[in-house]
Amino acid sequence: MTGQALAKTRSRPISLSIPGMHHHKSPNLSLRGLSYMLLACVLFAVMATCVYAASLTQPPVAAAMVSFIRLSVNLSFLVIPALWERDLGGLFGDLRASLWLRGLFGGVSLILSFSSIQSIGPGESTFLSASSGIFVAALSPWLLAQRNALGDWLAITGAVCGLYLLVHPQAEVTNLAGRLMGLSAGFLAALAYLMIARAGRSNPPRTIVFYFCLVGLMVHGLWFASLGFRLPVGREPWLWTLAAGAAGSIAQIYLTRAYQLAPATLVSAVGYSAPVMSLLLGVVLFDKSPGPDAMAGCALILASGVALPFISVRRRASDR
Repeated sequence: MTGQALAKTRSRPISLSIPGMHHHKSPNLSLRGLSYMLLACVLFAVMATCVYAASLTQPPVAAAMVSFIRLSVNLSFLVIPALWERDLGGLFGDLRASLWLRGLFGGVSLILSFSSIQSIGPGESTFLSASSGIFVAALSPWLLAQRNALGDWLAITGAVCGLYLLVHPQAEVTNLAGRLMGLSAGFLAALAYLMIARAGRSNPPRTIVFYFCLVGLMVHGLWFASLGFRLPVGREPWLWTLAAGAAGSIAQIYLTRAYQLAPATLVSAVGYSAPVMSLLLGVVLFDKSPGPDAMAGCALILASGVALPFISVRRRASDR
């Protein structure tokens, strides 16, 4: 899922928000924003479920094809209104390198994330991908010159322990590659968010999402040139694939709106309900139940990921 750790300046502690959005919200707007984030989490969980379901159809739909259609749907949501308003050029922003890198890291991350979902199910894979916020916090001292306090490092350490429990070899783990793809997706998503932190200083959110789609589709073009291009065949494969694309694209809209209306700390914490929902849907619909170690890992990632933004906010308040 996505946009949980975005920084605004090199001199301030890491800020879990979308650049250019305000931090002082009225109670009514905050409640509406949190409702939007909860709805976005439901849609992201539905997206993950549809991605996994697409792999069970006959013939199955490859993860890269599902992510390609997901980006295509999302791009249409941006381009069609821009064409209607005769402002297509406005989507390109200032063309800075961080915009293109955001699309590159995000596009590869999406392919790996969907591949992980299809390999090990929607539950554990989404927890691995949710590690992006932890990676952002861990990398920010070096890439954004933002210091972390002891509490930050304790939360990061807890999440790393959770990731180890999810990835390390154990009796019930039969697909280590799928877990490594999920972990890699989280790391690349973190790099994408760090690029957003830079690009967002001079570009609006729709431009950043536009590059995610545009460059991501270019990445898919290279993927298909190497491994072949095969569209879904049959009604059911198309149904799951288009549903994944629509759910993910609409979720992106609600996520962006949530960060505009509610405090970023609360929105970021609510965002961790998406992997929880994905895990529950995987158990109920596909009988994909994690083993004891994996469940402990999910719990550690959830606790650390929710705690980290609150620790950061408290530290900023004490620094004033």
